[in-house]
Amino acid sequence: MAVSAKDQLAQMARYHVWATDRLLTSIAPIPNEFYHKPCGLFFRSIHGTLNHLLLTDSEIWYPRFTQGRTATLPLDAEMESNRTALASRLIAATARWPEYIASLDEEALADDLRYTMTTGQMRTLPMSGALLHVFNHATHHRGQITAALSMLGFAYQPLDLPFLIFSEHA
Repeated sequence: MAVSAKDQLAQMARYHVWATDRLLTSIAPIPNEFYHKPCGLFFRSIHGTLNHLLLTDSEIWYPRFTQGRTATLPLDAEMESNRTALASRLIAATARWPEYIASLDEEALADDLRYTMTTGQMRTLPMSGALLHVFNHATHHRGQITAALSMLGFAYQPLDLPFLIFSEHA
């Protein structure tokens, strides 16, 4: 059975919420010294990488789709210093995507997204490809965080997409 682009994007939006929640649950008991420790990640620490995810989700990509604007903040801007508030804001930011995807029709998904990069350059991407990037980008950084957790000796919940699919069809 063929699956529509919208159905695939809806699944990825659900995965984005699910995987972020699972990761944050795994991170919650980690002491601050490890949470803030530079681990060789592009955004230095678990905290820095979570801040980057919040920035890109709430200030860069979501406004590009919904308001036609892009924030001009640096990609390593600290959106939230308090880790509990950061986790809450990140959950809220990811939770908006399933509803946004549901609001789109196939015609909108076949259109292009024209936007300004944080560098000021104008870009155009196919809408569905831009949405896939949002979810893939977050998966990339969640993977970096799980690698850091492993390196630091902490356990984490599996984040592979099939685990979401299994839970939805249980």
